[in-house]
Amino acid sequence: MTEISVCMITFNNGRTVEKALKSVVSWASEIIVVDSFSTDDTPDIVKRYTDNYEQRQWPGFREQYNYCISKASYEWVVFIDADEEISEGLALEMRERIGQDNGAYDGYIAHRRTYYLGRWIMHGGWVPDYEIRLFNRNKGRFEGGLHANVKVSGAVGELVNYYYHYNYRDISDQIDTINRYSDNAASDMCKDGKRFSLIDLIFRPPFRFIKEFVFKAGFKDGLPGFIIGISTMYYVFIKYAKLWELSRGLKERQEDEPE
Repeated sequence: MTEISVCMITFNNGRTVEKALKSVVSWASEIIVVDSFSTDDTPDIVKRYTDNYEQRQWPGFREQYNYCISKASYEWVVFIDADEEISEGLALEMRERIGQDNGAYDGYIAHRRTYYLGRWIMHGGWVPDYEIRLFNRNKGRFEGGLHANVKVSGAVGELVNYYYHYNYRDISDQIDTINRYSDNAASDMCKDGKRFSLIDLIFRPPFRFIKEFVFKAGFKDGLPGFIIGISTMYYVFIKYAKLWELSRGLKERQEDEPE
C-alpha cells in the first residue's frame, strides 16, 4: 500500500495525545509531531511513538500546520489533531483508496464524530463535521486563520469511515477554550476590517442557538445537546463583545494561540 506520513501539532495535550498516536502507529510510514513547547507530559508521551519530534515557537495555526507538513517524507499526508483518533476502518480505507483511485483525487474528505459529556453527538451544530484530512502534500496546504483547513488544487474524494474527536475534558475546559478562541476570532475580524454592530451582538447569539438546537435538532442529544447550544451562543456573543472592545481600543489584538 501507499506510504503515508501522519502529521500532528501539539501543545499541552497529555490527556489525549497517546490515544491519537496509538491509532496511527501501526500503519503510518512516519509520524511527525511539532510541539509548541508543552509544559505537561506531552513531549514524553510523543517520544515513545516517534523520533520525528520538534519543538517550535507558535506562529499561528496555518503556519504551524504547513511547517509540520513540509517535514513529511512521503507524498501523501494525513493530518490528525492531538485530541482525535483514526478508526481502523478509516485507516484501511485511506490506504486502499489511494491505490484504487490512481491519482484521480488530490485530497479526501473524512467525516468526524465527537464524544462530549459521555455521549456521541449526532445532531446540532457539530453535525455534519468533515474536512480534507488525507491529501497529496504537493497539491494542497492549509489556508485560513483560526479555523485553517486544507485546500487542494484538484478534485476531492470522500471517505466513508469516521475518525473520532475527544475535544473537552469537562465544561470548565470548554469555557477556557471558548475564551481563547473568541479572542482569536475577534482579532481576526478586526484584522479583516469587520466593524462592530450592535445588531450582531444582540441577534446573532440567539439566532445561532435556535438554528443549532431547534432546526438542526440539537435537542435530540439531550442535555449535552442543550449545553452545546448554550455554549455556542455564548461563544458568538463574547466574540462580538470582544470585537467591540478591540474597536474601542480597550484591548490589544491577539495572535492565534495553540489549542
